[in-house]
Amino acid sequence: MIDKFAMNQRLPTVAACLVAFFSTVGAALPYPILAPLFAAEVASPFNHFAGLPPKLLLGVALAVNPLGLLIGSALLGPLSDRHGRRPLLMGTAAGAALGHAVTAGALLLQSYPLFVVARFATGLMEGNGSVARALLADALEGPARVRAFSWLNSALYMGWLAGPLIAALTLGWGMTAPFWLASAALILSVALTAVAVPRTVAPSVGAQGPLSWWQVARREHALALLSHAEIRNLFWVQLAYTCGVTAFYEFYPLWLVETVGLSARGIAWVTAALCGVMTLASVAAGRVHRPHPLRSAALFAFLGACCVLAVALGQGWLGVLAIVLFGWPNAGYNAVMPAWCAERFGHLGQGAVMGLLSTGFCLANILMAALGAVLTLVDTRLILVLGATLSATAAWRIRRWSSAPVQPLRAPQA
Repeated sequence: MIDKFAMNQRLPTVAACLVAFFSTVGAALPYPILAPLFAAEVASPFNHFAGLPPKLLLGVALAVNPLGLLIGSALLGPLSDRHGRRPLLMGTAAGAALGHAVTAGALLLQSYPLFVVARFATGLMEGNGSVARALLADALEGPARVRAFSWLNSALYMGWLAGPLIAALTLGWGMTAPFWLASAALILSVALTAVAVPRTVAPSVGAQGPLSWWQVARREHALALLSHAEIRNLFWVQLAYTCGVTAFYEFYPLWLVETVGLSARGIAWVTAALCGVMTLASVAAGRVHRPHPLRSAALFAFLGACCVLAVALGQGWLGVLAIVLFGWPNAGYNAVMPAWCAERFGHLGQGAVMGLLSTGFCLANILMAALGAVLTLVDTRLILVLGATLSATAAWRIRRWSSAPVQPLRAPQA
């Protein structure tokens, strides 16, 4: 009986991790592919669509997938609260698989508009990370939930590492090969989800009367939770911390070029080391019981801010070491904070809560990319200092929050 119970916990965790891994792999695949396409000296209907500059077309192609992720993160979690985790995970994984297939077709046809639409739709489906987290929050509790979130985070980190590597290794078979491979992998994850996730997993919030998918998306999207004061506090804290994280992610490669003089291969090795540290630290974080999770989250946020500041102010390999070490506090924060949110706000809908966390991260990507584009014109270190300041501010606010009296929350009315 014990083994059966453990297996009932393990299989949904494996399914959620695989869906998250393959979705992240798909999001990361184009990064080593697109730049050569748009930097090619030979003009084509793809890289000179409508006579527009190739760099502008590249920027749009890179931006549409995160835009889809932003919208999907806000909508898919709440939809799963009403319609169940299993059908949403299976449907979005299948949709992402179709999106990668259409992306490959757009490359074959040299159709830039079809490529952009396919990348946006794929990003929309890949916003299912909130559904995967909500599934684990439903199925597990306590230390087991923290451990499962740690494994899920590890899968996400490995996806960002594996995506560019898979693209580089399979390009010899043709420009479309990585996308066909991602599509096939997601189909396999759909099959695993069908087997591993039971139909009896109920939504976190019981439906009070039938609502269509459109009504749920319009009324119960993740941002609707901001009507609660404490969740507004959570959103701003999470946004501040993730702005620091995304400022680091988006601009440490530029710092490596300008300060250390690394090539693309050197940046890839540093990134691989960072992802490796995050993966190992994430697994380890799930094995530690923390009686005061908010205090732990504050400490991790502060240590992450210190690492980002060390990159901004450091020189040479000291900064490289700080980049790699950043993976440890970031993994710890991402193991502790979502688990605490699941405990504290789960009755409001695990899908909506996890969707709000993901939405904050996607919004932070957009904000820091825009600010960084301006600040790096002066000095790349400015955006890193800003990121460190924001993460430190989040740490301070979380620490104050941990000492505040707990206020009761009511579930939203349909």
